Amino acid sequence: MTALILKLDIGGQPMSWISWEDAAVHYAKDQVAWTLGEKPQRFFGGVNRMRNERSYLDIHPVIAVRGNMKHSKFTAVPPMNNRELFRRDRHTCLYCLKEYSDKKLTRDHVIPASRGGMDVWTNLVTACRRCNQHKAARTPEEANMTLHAVPYTPNYAEWLILKNRKILADQMSFLQSLCPERTQWWK
Repeated sequence: MTALILKLDIGGQPMSWISWEDAAVHYAKDQVAWTLGEKPQRFFGGVNRMRNERSYLDIHPVIAVRGNMKHSKFTAVPPMNNRELFRRDRHTCLYCLKEYSDKKLTRDHVIPASRGGMDVWTNLVTACRRCNQHKAARTPEEANMTLHAVPYTPNYAEWLILKNRKILADQMSFLQSLCPERTQWWK
């Protein structure tokens, strides 16, 4: 499987992960303003019968695309799902501090949903089934449980790291430069 390409706006703000095919369209339309990465991936096309040469396109791991810059995604709250929540918390139950596979983890509301707790990044933590069942519809204090980390909303760069399982070194380096120091889970 080919790694995804990190697409930036012309100002250098991350926009999304795109396929190499979508990146090739940007190259073909002369929309790529600048690139990052020392090792572009080479993709081959057809053979020119007149010259008997095979066409190819070198696509860099990070491309900045010309066009209208949208409002900064850094002010938007990234969408949340269990996979990214578990990755944010390093697949660790934030109550017992043990690491588990996805199948043994649950989404826990710090302030229980039954008591008005919202389904937002800052109220959700990763918990193993045992700890989540023990806590039940109580706050950690009421259940006499220690919450070992403060839940936070990842910025857009952090969320892009959480979202992609196959990040190239050049892409990771760029995204890490946009992350606050609190984010040390990539080390």
